[in-house]
Parts: sequence; C-alpha cells; structure tokens
Amino acid sequence: MQLAAGESLSVWQVESAAALLAGTEEADESKAAFLVALAQKGETAGEVAAFAAAFRGRAINPGVEAWAPSAIDIVGTGGDHSGGFNISSVVVLILASAGVTVMKHGNRGITSKCGSADLLAGLGVNLEAPAEQLRRALDELGFVFFFAPAYHPAFRHIAPVRKALAARGQRTVFNILGPLINPGRPAHVLLGTFSAASVPTLAGALAALGAKSGLAAHGIISDERGIDELTTATCNRVCGFGERSEVNGEWVAADFGLTRSPFSDLAGGDLATNLAMVAALVEGKAPAGLVDTIVLNAAVALWIVGRVGSVREGLAPARDFLLGGPVKRKIAAVREFYQS
Repeated sequence: MQLAAGESLSVWQVESAAALLAGTEEADESKAAFLVALAQKGETAGEVAAFAAAFRGRAINPGVEAWAPSAIDIVGTGGDHSGGFNISSVVVLILASAGVTVMKHGNRGITSKCGSADLLAGLGVNLEAPAEQLRRALDELGFVFFFAPAYHPAFRHIAPVRKALAARGQRTVFNILGPLINPGRPAHVLLGTFSAASVPTLAGALAALGAKSGLAAHGIISDERGIDELTTATCNRVCGFGERSEVNGEWVAADFGLTRSPFSDLAGGDLATNLAMVAALVEGKAPAGLVDTIVLNAAVALWIVGRVGSVREGLAPARDFLLGGPVKRKIAAVREFYQS
C-alpha cells in the first residue's frame, strides 16, 4: 500500500480520496483505515493543501469574493485541551473596530466548553444568518462569522468516522483542515494549531493554497502541553507564509516588550464565564496576561494585513481599541444588527 510504504499522495489521488470520504459508497471502516494510514505516514503540506482545496470546492459559496482580498481569518484548530479563553473571537472585534475586514470560520466547542461559535452567538451573532445578511455584516460591522456546519455539507458523511477515531484518541487530517477551508477564502490568515510539529505543515499548506500573507503558531506550555494560540504565557513556535514567509522560529513576550504572564491568566470556562470575561476585558478588569495576549494577537494581525510596519507598532492601537471603548461599542452594534 502506498501510504504504508511512506509514499505521499498526488493531488489527483487526494481528490479521489476526498470524493470517497464525502460519499456514501465507501464503508466507514475503509474510510477510517485510510485516515489512520495517512496520519501514521504523516500528512505533508502538499497533501493537506490538496485536501483543503478538495473540500473548499465542495463548500457552499457565501458570495463574498469582493471582500476576500483584504480580509483576514483569526482561527485555531482546536483540540489542544488547554482550557484557554476564546482569544481569537475578541481579536476579531478589535480588528473590525480598526477597520480591518475579518472573515472568521469556526464551530461550537467540541473539545472545549466554549467554542468561537458559542461565544460569538452569546455576543449577539446569528449563526444561521443568510448569506445576504452576512454580506451586509461585512459592510456594516466589518466582520462575519461562517458557522462551519452550515457551509460544509460534504462533512456529513465523514462525521461518524471522525467521532469513532476521536474516541480512540486518533487524530486525522480533519483535525487540521478547519482553518484551511474558510468558505470566504480570505487572503490573510493568523492560524493557531494544537501542536508545534504541525506549524510548518500548515504554513506550507496555506502557501500552497495561495494565501497572500499570514502566520501559523503554537504556544508551548510544557513538553507535554500546548495551546492553539500565540500567547504571552508561552514560548511560541511560529512560521510565516506569503508576504510573511521570512518568519520561522520562536517568539516570546519579551520580543515585543511585553511581560511573560502565568498561563492561568488565559484560562477560560463555559459560555457564561467567558461572556463575563469579555465584559471584564472591555472594562479593563481582566487579567493582565489575557489582555496582553489578545493585544499581541491583534497587533500581529494588523502587521499581517499591512496596517502597521511591525508587530510592536500594532500593540498600542490594539490596546486602545480593546480598552478605550471601540470594542464595547462594536459588541453593542453586533446585537443591534442581528436583532433588527
């Protein structure tokens, strides 16, 4: 067997495999055996990009091509079991307040108590909003949330296999595909992943998919633990792509004049807990490490899209948007938009 021999799949082989995985003709046992064999071989950046292209082609098109060239997604793979707060969701609000178009793609919590979809819905976003309303949201709010299950019908026939493999503790290529198959196809991406080893793979996959600019990152908590975020509490493995391809190494808080924080500052909880933390954040009452981590991610995103010349230049404006009132006003605008 090709995978057992350690040989990589071609683009057409990946497309054929994707068709079988998304269909009903192949038995679940065969699908599972293929995914396990691919994982044991180790997915290459080219294979991951080919799978992403195959499932992008099967996604529902929301019709946002006009915004995509300037837009960014702030997204994580999930699956790190770190119990961290929804950092990327608040970064979305900072960027939208700064006039940067954001297309966020995500789901409800699967391995966490509160996913990005859960938090944003709690802040007023309608997860079932039709495409026409989402296009208006891009114009009026500056950001949109694509609820993954609504845009990827091809995943319906893969879900039972994924669930069975997850129960065995087996990761597959689908654990890292989510951030690569945003139906809006934004040109820029700040991506967090659950493992340091997958950082260059995901950066390479996004480069192969034609992303204009971005960064993949993983926060190393300890030898055994990590987080799918760039944080001030961790040593961060980072790898850039596109116009940021010169980045490849490790970043720590001190590199940007920030203080290393205890990881406990970043702890999240269930929806009620995290909504209370959002309220504390905009009032300047949240843990300093959480504030700094959110500000750092926003500054990196501003740098990725070219709004600032360096990450350090982005820190002060990002902090002002978070603590000075714009994010609080953005949340109020979100509630009004989706309720009207």
